[in-house]
Order: sequence, then structure tokens, then C-alpha cells
Amino acid sequence: MSEHKAKFLDCTGAPAPKLNLWPAVVISKEEIAAEVERLTSLSPPATGRRTSLIVHPYAEEPGLGLAPSIRVALNVLKPGEQTKPIRHNSTQIDFCIRGSGTAVVRGKRIDFAQYDVWNTPSMAPYWYVNDSADLQVRLTYSNAALLEKMNVHVVDEDPPLMEAAEAPAAAESGEPAAKKVSPFGTFPLTQDGAFLMPYERLINPPAVESNPLHWPWQLVKEQLDKLVALGKDYVGRRLYLLYNPATGRTNGTTPNFFATLTIRPPHIVDRPHRHTSAAINYYFAGRGRSTVEGKIYEWQAGDLMLSAPGWGVHNHASYDEPVYELTVQDQPLNIAMESLLWQEQMKLPVVVLGAQAGFATNRAELGRS
Repeated sequence: MSEHKAKFLDCTGAPAPKLNLWPAVVISKEEIAAEVERLTSLSPPATGRRTSLIVHPYAEEPGLGLAPSIRVALNVLKPGEQTKPIRHNSTQIDFCIRGSGTAVVRGKRIDFAQYDVWNTPSMAPYWYVNDSADLQVRLTYSNAALLEKMNVHVVDEDPPLMEAAEAPAAAESGEPAAKKVSPFGTFPLTQDGAFLMPYERLINPPAVESNPLHWPWQLVKEQLDKLVALGKDYVGRRLYLLYNPATGRTNGTTPNFFATLTIRPPHIVDRPHRHTSAAINYYFAGRGRSTVEGKIYEWQAGDLMLSAPGWGVHNHASYDEPVYELTVQDQPLNIAMESLLWQEQMKLPVVVLGAQAGFATNRAELGRS
């Protein structure tokens, strides 16, 4: 058997490599409709999952995504069909773009309709049912592409539907829960804040419960439409984050991504800005344009777009009707890595969001809640 050996790569005095930004790309509603039709024509597979990945032309295996860390899949389920259970250590955001149905995630039933959003936590068994008379079409956003790059995407095609982790270990042993807490504590080493943590705590970190959550579009829309009253003088973006409290300070829908739902009233033009997180937009009402690294891209309802490659300067504008859109960004991942550089306006300094104070809007000055 041949021996694998590492090598030394001399970088003495070498400049840092330049960024090679992925260009923005628009996947038109016509292209999506054609792929939905093709998937619909297929015989049902053994898994029940008719799926196509939407892959950026710059993406390379392993880890094919629409952005380097964001995989987007198009899923089709015909009336009366059901997928088989599956689980994996990637997390997901699902967005229904046509039809309706039911998702069962770790035993929780989620009845969803068009434009609803829900999340699937890591290693939660899940499956889908189309109990409607129409096609069910979903976009699924996951961090599978990143995990495949890391060679750690673990997929279980035949998962147990009752998780052993749901049964408390203390109840099995009869020991009080307090005795399960390690007596070996974490303690300060230096006066400036460096600590030491024992192995017993390293392998038993505090658990944060991660639940499947559901954001029904009709409930979100009621709140979103109120933001129109902010008027043309408002300098922020009219959106709501679909917030999962389990993500804490990283402001996520999943630990890797946030999903926001946005309304753009007619003739609203954003200021150019940039951030190291990548953004993917699905427009489901209205028309407009995006300018990304100086190039203009037109879009309309039904289009999917990689609208902001990481650190690419960009802004968006609506035309003569309101725009609704879902945006997925890998911002929480970047906050956790302390890599989220953000420049809200090109004349303002770059900030490490999550590690430094961020930006403010003029909402308080407008006197509108």
C-alpha cells in the first residue's frame, strides 16, 4: 500500500490570492417551469424524490451549489405521492413555490401552502406528502454543498422515525440529572480572559434545542405589508427575518442561513452595498433589476437569482409594481466564523458584523413603528 505524504508549499513573500467572485446568474421562470415539467414526466423513483440541483456554472465537485456554500434543489411531487423518510447532518430551508402539502419533520406535521417557509434541523427524519390536486413544487436550500466540500455530509436513507435522543438518559439510569453534570469546570488561565476547558465539557457542550418551525406566508404578509408605510425616505430594506431562536446571536433561520421575506414598493432603489455572505433571491411578485459588480440583470416574478456573490457590490430596484421575494444568505455561518464583513454604504467603513457594532437605519427618525 502506497504511503500518502503531505507536502510543504512555500508561500514566503507571496501575495494573498485575489478573490474570484462568482458572477450573478438568473434562472428564469421559463427554465424552472421546463425543469418542473421534465421532472413531472419521470416515473416515480423508489425514494419518491424527484429532484434537480440548480448549479452555478463555476461550481465544481464535490459540493455543487448555486453559491459556494448554498445548495438549491428543485423538488416536484405529484398529487397523491409521498417521499420516503431521510435524514442528514445538513440543515434545510424549504419554500413552496407551487401547490401545497404536508411535511413531517421529526414527527411534527407541517401543513404548508404556496410561499410558506419551514426549516429542517440536522439529523431530523423527514418526508413530504402531496395531499392536494395540484403539483407540489419546492425550493430547498441547504448547506450540503459545504459539507460535501468538507467531506462530512452524512446521509441516512433509512432513518429511525423515533430518535433515541428524545428519551432523557437520566430517566433510563434512574440517576438524578444533576449527577450527569461534570464536576470538572472551565476556569480562567490569564487575567485578560483566556480560559481552560476540560475534556469532559468539550465532549458535552450545552445543548440548544433545534426545532422544525413554520412561517406561513399569509401571516408573514400581514406584517410585511405594513412596512410600505415607511415611505420613500426610509433608507433600510423592508423585510422580516424568519428568525429561529435556536440560532441566537447569529440571526438565522438555520445555523447556516437566514431566510428573509421582503416587500419592495414600486420604484424603490437600494443603495449599493456588499457583504461576504452570498445571497440568493426568489422573486414571486413584481419586476425589477439588480446591478451586481456593474452589470445589470433584469428579473421578474418566478425567477431565481444568485443576486449577491460574496463581497460583490450590488443593489436592487423595483419597477412599477410591488415586489415580493425570498432571500437566503449564509450570514449566520459567516457571523459564527467571524468572517462577515459588511459595508452598508460604499462610503462607510467595513464592519465585522457580530464582532463590532453594526449599522442603523432612519426608522426612528421617521417616527414609524
